[in-house]
Amino acid sequence: MCYRRCMKDNEALETLFRTHYRGMYRLAMTLLHDEAESKDVVADVFVRMAEAGRTEGAGYLLAAVRNRCLNQLRNRSIQQRIQRLYLLEQEVEAKSAEQLCEESRLLEQGIGQLEPPVCRQVVRLHFEQGLTFREIAQQLCTSETTIYKYLRRAMNQLRQHLNNEL
Repeated sequence: MCYRRCMKDNEALETLFRTHYRGMYRLAMTLLHDEAESKDVVADVFVRMAEAGRTEGAGYLLAAVRNRCLNQLRNRSIQQRIQRLYLLEQEVEAKSAEQLCEESRLLEQGIGQLEPPVCRQVVRLHFEQGLTFREIAQQLCTSETTIYKYLRRAMNQLRQHLNNEL
């Protein structure tokens, strides 16, 4: 009895495969733009169906392919971010101690030249003491929006200073 049911399930799965493979593959290619990945996704959907003993129709298959593709894209995005961070880390490691000291000196010099002086104070409170905009606003008796504007002005001045010096 079990043998017949397994055979029937296999035949149903094979029929689904023959009937819907092209549409599933096309959907995967549209989303992933990668032939090998698309074939893997479609095969994975069928393997999971076979393992679960399921024989759903086209709607389920296309939804399963779409979901697997979205997972692949999410994983791809995470991997790309990790690679970018790794490359940035290598850049920092490649800089010599002298370069880092020079950049640090230039940054400190730039902070000392910030105008108006309250920009200097906001930068030091935020980056050196780790205070939030709200905490700085309370300490300076002003609004958080004003603190944000001072910090933005300071960052622009520092960016310009470092671009001129480096």
